[in-house]
Amino acid sequence: MSENNALQQETEQQHLKRQPCEVWTRVMGYHRPVESFNTGKKAEHAARCFFREPGAATGRDA
Repeated sequence: MSENNALQQETEQQHLKRQPCEVWTRVMGYHRPVESFNTGKKAEHAARCFFREPGAATGRDA
């Protein structure tokens, strides 16, 4: 049981050391923090999906 408590305390200490990460994205040629987006733009950003484009010379994923 003491090992579990030690692990829990270590995890809590790691969470205390963390700080928020500021996410930026490119919009209309400018880089802007996502936090500054209005409600609609935040929803659009959350709905984006990422894709992999095949490499030109090899035909493999880039």
